[in-house]
Amino acid sequence: IRTKLAKVFNVNTDEQRIDSVHIKSNMRRLGRIGIFSQTINKFLVNLKRHHPNLFAAIDDQLLERHASKKALAAFSLVKPSESAKTLQQVSADLYDLIEQFKDQHTVCSMHSYKLLQRVLAEQCDVQTDDDSSKITLKKPKQISADSLQNPCDPDATYNGFKGQGYQVQLMESFTRTEDKQQKDKTLNLITHVAVEKACEHDSNALIPAIEDTEQRGLKPETIVADTLYGGDDTSELAKTHNVELVSPTFKKDQNRGLSSFSFNDQGRVTSCPAGRSPVKVLYKKKSQRFSARFDLNHCIACPQVANCPVKPGKKNYYFLRYSEKDYRLAVRRRFEKSERFIDTYRWRAGVEATMSQYDALTGVKRLRVRGFKAVRFYATLKAAGLNMLRAAMVRKARRRSESGEKSRYSPFFMPFPFVKERICGFLAGYIKIEPPGLSTNNCLCELAA
Repeated sequence: IRTKLAKVFNVNTDEQRIDSVHIKSNMRRLGRIGIFSQTINKFLVNLKRHHPNLFAAIDDQLLERHASKKALAAFSLVKPSESAKTLQQVSADLYDLIEQFKDQHTVCSMHSYKLLQRVLAEQCDVQTDDDSSKITLKKPKQISADSLQNPCDPDATYNGFKGQGYQVQLMESFTRTEDKQQKDKTLNLITHVAVEKACEHDSNALIPAIEDTEQRGLKPETIVADTLYGGDDTSELAKTHNVELVSPTFKKDQNRGLSSFSFNDQGRVTSCPAGRSPVKVLYKKKSQRFSARFDLNHCIACPQVANCPVKPGKKNYYFLRYSEKDYRLAVRRRFEKSERFIDTYRWRAGVEATMSQYDALTGVKRLRVRGFKAVRFYATLKAAGLNMLRAAMVRKARRRSESGEKSRYSPFFMPFPFVKERICGFLAGYIKIEPPGLSTNNCLCELAA
C-alpha cells in the first residue's frame, strides 16, 4: 500500500524522520508475586485438563493455594509487609512443581510447564547440594528486561521508562514548508513500520529501517531522529548506505571540550580554542588514537587552561589525546550549533503529531490481541490504514485546489470510527469483523471517498 501511494502521489522520500511509540497488548500488569501465581495457576489448569491423573498426585496444600477459586484473588490482596514471605512461598511452590514433573516427558513438552522453567530461571537462583536445594530470589536489578511479564503474553517485555508491552518504530517522509495549502496537498507517507519488544533500544532500529525502505525504493537521503538514534556507530553505518543522520549526540560522551578545537580532514588538530597550533600531532594506527603536543609556556599562560581538555605530560609538553570516535563526535557537536542543523532538526517534532494521530485514529496503544505475531499484524495494518486516511485527505485538498471549491467540512471529517477498531478487518479478508449494516467493500469505498 505504501509503495503504491508513494507512486500515485509522487511522494518525495529524500527527507524522513523516525521515532518509536510504546503500545500494550491485551494483558494485565503484574508484579513479581502475580507472575509466579498466574504462571502456576495456568500450569495447573492445563495439567488438570490434559493429565487429570498426574494432577491428582499434587500436594493438596499447594492446590489449595493456587488452584482454588479464590487463589488468584488472595495473592492480589497480599500486604506489603508480607510480600517477601509470600514471594518466597510461591517461588518454592513453583520449584516443587518443576521437580515433581521433570521426568514426565508429556508434561515437560507443555507450554505452561516451559513457562514455569522460564520464570524460575529469570527470577530465582537455585543452589543444589547433595541432599537439598536452596532457592534464592534475585534482586529486581538482576532481572532482565526481556523476562516474562505475564504468562498470557509471553512475548511482552519491559521498558524502564514506559513499562510492559511492545514498541513500534515508524519512519515517515516530510516536507519543509510553512504554507498551509501546500502542506494539505503534500502526503507525509509512513514508509517503514517495525514492531519490536519493549526492551529493544532505539539505536538498533535505524539500519533495519534504512534497509527496508531501500528494498522498496523509498530510501531517504537524510534521516532526522532524536538522541537515542544518534550513536556514533549508528551514524557511521548510515553513511555506508549513503544516508545522512541528523541527530544530537549523547551528553555522557567524553571529551566534550574537543569540539572547540579545529581539525583538518584527516582528524588532526590544527589549532586550540585560543588559536595556538600544536607542536606535533601523532597518530597510532593500532589503537586509532591521536596525540597532539602543545607548548608548555603557551598553555600555562592561557586563561582557558582550566576548562581545556589538554593534560600536562612529559618533556615539558601539554598533551591532547583523543580517538577517532572522539573526533567524529566533536565534529558533530560543532555541527549541532550551526543554523543548518537547527533548521533541519526542528522538523523532527512533527513525528510526535504522527504518533498522536496513529493512536487517536486507530487505537494502536491499546490492542485487543496478545502475542508478538498478532501485535505486529495489527500495528502494521493500522499504519497502512493511517496512510490511506492521509492519502484521502490529500486527494481531497488537491481536488478542492483544482476546482477552487472551499472546504465545507473539517479536515478530520473521516470515517475514523471504522478505522479505529476494524481497520484490520478491512485490510485482511480473513478477519470477519464488519460494522452493522455495512459490508467491507462499502467501508473501503467510504475510505476512498
